[in-house]
Amino acid sequence: MLTTNNMHRREFLAAVAATVPSTVLGRESRPAPSERITLGLIGLGSRGFNLLEEFLGHRDAQVVAVCDVDSFHYRDNPWGKGKAFGREPAQQVVDKHYAREKSGTTERAVSVYSDFREVCAREDIDAIVVATPDHWHALCTLTALRAGKDVYCEKPVTHLFHEGQAVYREVASRNAVFQTGSQQRSEAVFRHAVELVINGHIGKVQRVEVGLPPGYDKPQGDATVQPAPQSIDYDMWCGPAPVLPYMRARHHRWWRGHRAYGGGVLMDWIGHHNDITHWALGMDQSGPSKIEAVGWTFPATSVYNTPHQYEILCEYETGVTTSIASRHAIGSRIIGDEGWLYVQRGKLEASDSRLAKLDFDCGPKRVYHSDNHTRNFLDCIRTRRACIAPAETAHRSITPGHLGYVSHTLGRSLQWDAAIERVIGDDEANQLLTSVDYRAPWRI
Repeated sequence: MLTTNNMHRREFLAAVAATVPSTVLGRESRPAPSERITLGLIGLGSRGFNLLEEFLGHRDAQVVAVCDVDSFHYRDNPWGKGKAFGREPAQQVVDKHYAREKSGTTERAVSVYSDFREVCAREDIDAIVVATPDHWHALCTLTALRAGKDVYCEKPVTHLFHEGQAVYREVASRNAVFQTGSQQRSEAVFRHAVELVINGHIGKVQRVEVGLPPGYDKPQGDATVQPAPQSIDYDMWCGPAPVLPYMRARHHRWWRGHRAYGGGVLMDWIGHHNDITHWALGMDQSGPSKIEAVGWTFPATSVYNTPHQYEILCEYETGVTTSIASRHAIGSRIIGDEGWLYVQRGKLEASDSRLAKLDFDCGPKRVYHSDNHTRNFLDCIRTRRACIAPAETAHRSITPGHLGYVSHTLGRSLQWDAAIERVIGDDEANQLLTSVDYRAPWRI
């Protein structure tokens, strides 16, 4: 476990390891138990398993606890089909991974929990990884931070706007290390695109088209109301959110279609592509000055209440305008007065094809460099440097989505003061934006 007393020793060992080839170090390169960063993972669905496997691949990390309210499930697949998720399969994955090592099993034992508060309360855990549905992000994160932990939390960083403010302020007050799972910032193609923009290769940016996938237009699974499976504590799964009747079409994977638990596909993806857009525009601690939701359509089903098609128009004080919409090609198309570029996962195009080559020299202006998102989190725990996707940045990246929902509800555009994070001259909008209506006994 990482403590103040052994911090310098850990940094020394990391520095030594970096100078010795891994072929020489072999298995001996794995730090002793006292020198590893200990982790507890909360939320063991598909994304939680992705993160679990990534962190298990880092030899200086030790997964000591896994937690989920569901003991065993197959996500949206029929029972017994595909990959198994939940706390029991997670325990098996961790045990199997550490069983391959030769130094014994006592120190490797992973503890299994159904209540995240027990994980956060453990004094031998350095950091918490939160991969729950969105409506749990804030409470799990704040509980971990208040217990003195560093946190890796999936995007969107929080479900509600005010939760995001609470999280980034808590991170700042505790000097905690926080990483948001907006992993595109750790991919070379996005970093290259941002550096092209900030070095002026497409001239002055005028407009950005941020393309996100459309939302659900019909039930994505069985919409029959039925008893929750015996494997899950459904009341705890709902937690601070309303307890809606259980159905497979609104549970594993598809829960985000209802505002009780998520913000739809809009809020699922805005933390990726609008995050890159804000990075390129220099808006990591700021935001637009005007927002308007236009052209929203909703599915013809009561199962979901998040938009199927949508657009959010934003204006910035710099004169840049953006359109965040389901009608655009997925990714970010950044248009300047001297050219354009389009970036998506694994793809970069530009008006001048030379710019799209990753070995093109963008110029002297550089952004934060990370090639591995989970590695960046672990390194920052050691050095206490800010991560590449810190809490406030993540909150600012999704704020246009929060404001879009308010604009759509009220049927009007909003004037936004990003410095103080308030809608100008509109008390009704501010009330909607900052409302946090948790189910008792949960509170922020």
